[in-house]
Amino acid sequence: MQEFDQAADRFSALTRAVRSGIDTDPANGAVVPPINLSTNYSFTGYAEPRGYDYSRAGNPTRQVFADAITALEGGSGTVITSSGLSAVTTAVLSVVTAGARVAIPHDAYGGTWRLFDNLARRGYCELHTVDFTAADTAAARLAELQPDLVFLETPSNPLLRITDLTRMSAAAHAAGALVVADNTFCSPLLQQPLSLGADLVLHSTTKYINGHSDMVGGSLTAATPQLAEEISYFANVYGCTGGAFDAYLGMRGLRTLHTRMRAHQENAAAVVEVLLAHPAVRAVYYPGLPEHPGHELAARQQSGFGAMVSFELAGVAEVKQLLPALHCFTLAESLGGTESLISHTATMTHAGMTEEARKEAGITDGLLRLSVGIEATEDLVDDLRTALDAVI
Repeated sequence: MQEFDQAADRFSALTRAVRSGIDTDPANGAVVPPINLSTNYSFTGYAEPRGYDYSRAGNPTRQVFADAITALEGGSGTVITSSGLSAVTTAVLSVVTAGARVAIPHDAYGGTWRLFDNLARRGYCELHTVDFTAADTAAARLAELQPDLVFLETPSNPLLRITDLTRMSAAAHAAGALVVADNTFCSPLLQQPLSLGADLVLHSTTKYINGHSDMVGGSLTAATPQLAEEISYFANVYGCTGGAFDAYLGMRGLRTLHTRMRAHQENAAAVVEVLLAHPAVRAVYYPGLPEHPGHELAARQQSGFGAMVSFELAGVAEVKQLLPALHCFTLAESLGGTESLISHTATMTHAGMTEEARKEAGITDGLLRLSVGIEATEDLVDDLRTALDAVI
């Protein structure tokens, strides 16, 4: 491992992330770093802690995972949290104080919206929703609001709208705000928000980074050493850090992220073709389509269009006809696993939103979201086409 460490600078971030922790076990020479499940660590003597003392504050397995994500995002340090939402919580509570002005997308993920809405209701922050995809209007709105924190999500969940991270980060900074970007839908392989101006980037590592739907976790990466130190301190204070076993599973998944993302995206492109051609489908939302309003922007700031696809049927009756006819798409929440999933946004991922908020976000009762997995392309295409044919 010493030879790789010495030569690491000449390797890509991807290679460094995949090899993070490899062949670093001094005791037995384990190639894959072992899981360190210990709750606590002995001191060498009075007031002489070792590198770790208590696993909420620091854990060797979690650190390997954090280092890998830091490398991929091009950051200065990463905190591994117990969930994606605890990454959001850590970001908010680390960088703003009570009464702060916060701007979030008008179409934010339902769980994110619910968190900020509850913080606002309890008086912790003054909450404002902004359509960040309308860049000129959004920049003017930020200049007027002078927020302390701007939260961005691109592509958005579930309508896959694209926000100009460079433009909105600059506008937020001009207004005196810190910028947090949710990069879950892209993963670090397809987009690096820190390089586009964000101060913090977060993931639900439950999704593409882990990729196997068998853990819950999150990450928060800082652009600067000072910010990295702050989020690490507060994650420990608030008890938001993740467990060692979940970190091990996340690292295992991350090692195959680049291979899985290729298959995910190839299948997504094939699925989109089926949706576009079928008369039961009223609209398709996918940034890889040239007619998508954010297509050109996505092509500039992303290195791929991802594997999340949303589409609209006429209404609830049609949704109820489609779902039982599917066999390769499981009706379930979450995304980014090897298996293909379908969710009804209004009653599942965004059920925590008020009806008014869903309407403002453009979420209709006929909207469905696909997380396209890595099954055989022909099986996914055939299954979806057959199910759509059952919609009368």
